[in-house]
Amino acid sequence: MARTETDVFIAGGGIAGLSAALAFGRAGFRVVLASPAPPVTEERGDGSDLRSTAFLQPAKDLYEEIGLWPALGPDAVPLEGLRIVDSAGWPPEVRDTREFRATDLGLDCFGWNLINWRVSKALMEVLAGEPSVDLRLDTRFASMVTRESGALVRLASGDSVAARLVVAADGRDSAVRQAAGIGVDVTRYGQKALAFTVTHPVPHQNVSTEIYNEGGPFTMVPLPDVEGRPASAIVWMNPGAKALDLASMEQAAFDAVMSVRSCHHLGPLTLASERRVWPIVSQRAERLVAERTAILAEAAHVVPPIGAQGLNTSLNDVIALRDLAVRDPSRLGTPDMLATFARTRGPDIRARVAAIDLFNRVTRSGEPVLQALRLAGLRTVYDVAPLRQAVMRAGMAR
Repeated sequence: MARTETDVFIAGGGIAGLSAALAFGRAGFRVVLASPAPPVTEERGDGSDLRSTAFLQPAKDLYEEIGLWPALGPDAVPLEGLRIVDSAGWPPEVRDTREFRATDLGLDCFGWNLINWRVSKALMEVLAGEPSVDLRLDTRFASMVTRESGALVRLASGDSVAARLVVAADGRDSAVRQAAGIGVDVTRYGQKALAFTVTHPVPHQNVSTEIYNEGGPFTMVPLPDVEGRPASAIVWMNPGAKALDLASMEQAAFDAVMSVRSCHHLGPLTLASERRVWPIVSQRAERLVAERTAILAEAAHVVPPIGAQGLNTSLNDVIALRDLAVRDPSRLGTPDMLATFARTRGPDIRARVAAIDLFNRVTRSGEPVLQALRLAGLRTVYDVAPLRQAVMRAGMAR
């Protein structure tokens, strides 16, 4: 079996893993990435990721630096505002609405929204021309042995990779994290999220809308038009059993019930894609590093899909690790470099996981006391201008 010498070995072919491969490759490091299968890069492909991501400024800056943004920019929709709608009961009755504008921070937009499968497609196309990155998309990480001098990774194919740094970007059930002996703290909510695309008659005007009720937010994120009609990506959180029932519902009935849940905010909604179901948990790795190993993205942290924190936090991990490597390439994978990575990312990850956990508990509750707290909190955050700006900056990692 073949053995390869490289600088960085990355496990995981999701957006974070592919982004890390391109970032390290463009920085002059040799990279081997292993994944059991290539990412799905077509909307109707089996298992395609129909979730959307609002890429905040740090993520956009990264993608511009590594040459990815030209492939993404034409499909990106700027998010100029975030509208919060608080509702209660069924059919939902709107109790209040507040709209946060990017101009409050002197910005043109909060971020740029893209469907995840399109991002994977662009990454694969750009990586195809990156000679320093060796993509192995038909085999998975099997095991590793680490020493002070480096790591030796064995792949399921039988091949091995000797690397100075191993990066775990292989998801919430990370095999690399487990091999490194790192545990996780997990919170389960009994929720699942439906992700899909809709069309609607009322233009979204580049504003993302989160509608609170029981079960979790109903989030409508602007997309480019679909066949001449305004379109949005939807993430709809519910108790698990209800989410599964909705996922199997006939389209006419589904269109009717989701239009009611949206408070007809953009008019009647029409399903324009398949429906994907995702489990909702909070999860945080007990440590971010081990010998010659860095844990990042969903291997390190998982949060409910609220406030565009998930993938953006993952890309902040990539940025921090790449920057440390570039600052002193001779320290790649050393205890000092990894300790600095843990100190840099640990507090931010802990704070964001805790904040989103609390927010999810409040926004999904049907208890009158918590619903009253939710409404009062919305009004307080919005109506006190310095607090409103501080919350927006925190959410944008600014």
